Amino acid sequence: MDSTANNQEFKIILGSSSVARKKIMADMGFKFTTMSADIDEKAIRKEKTEDLVMALAEAKADAIIGKLENLGNEEKDSKPTVVISADTVVVYEGMIREKPSSKEEARQFIKGYSGGHAATVSSVLVTNLSNGSRKGGWDKVEIHFHDIPEEVIEKLIEEALVLNVAGGLIIEHPLVAPYVKEVVGGTDSVMGLPKDLTRRLMKEVL
Repeated sequence: MDSTANNQEFKIILGSSSVARKKIMADMGFKFTTMSADIDEKAIRKEKTEDLVMALAEAKADAIIGKLENLGNEEKDSKPTVVISADTVVVYEGMIREKPSSKEEARQFIKGYSGGHAATVSSVLVTNLSNGSRKGGWDKVEIHFHDIPEEVIEKLIEEALVLNVAGGLIIEHPLVAPYVKEVVGGTDSVMGLPKDLTRRLMKEVL
């Protein structure tokens, strides 16, 4: 599998509109296009966190493949096409947290992390459209925090970026980063796309 963008022997569709995921894919040296799945994530419920993130990644992949079929993308390309879909949730005190539904909920989420810890569970699913092969997996990361000052939390809420991410958690945010005590695992995974897992799954389907 040649991952250098100029020599890439396959096409990649990243099934996400996430800025962080796009950045990670670009950092990995891949050339790709993006397409958003537009699914109702709240309609998919699972008991286990790992099952939930995998089910969401599968639903996103299926929605994107459906869109591609509707576009009548019939031209056969000599290069295989892979769709990469992913999902991330935050787990705090045993509870699954998705995107905050309001500023108040985001505030509660971040106050809870202050001086405490949370985990992220991120799934990746890679589907090879040329041969139908599909492989998925998940990755878990623990994040420990120092106390986060009230005024920092208020600035984050005012800016509202935290409303667009699982658990209202953006560890790479310049306001948040100084209060991250320890990350046990990869920050790329927390941001929504574990690099090593993504590379491994791509190798398996190509």
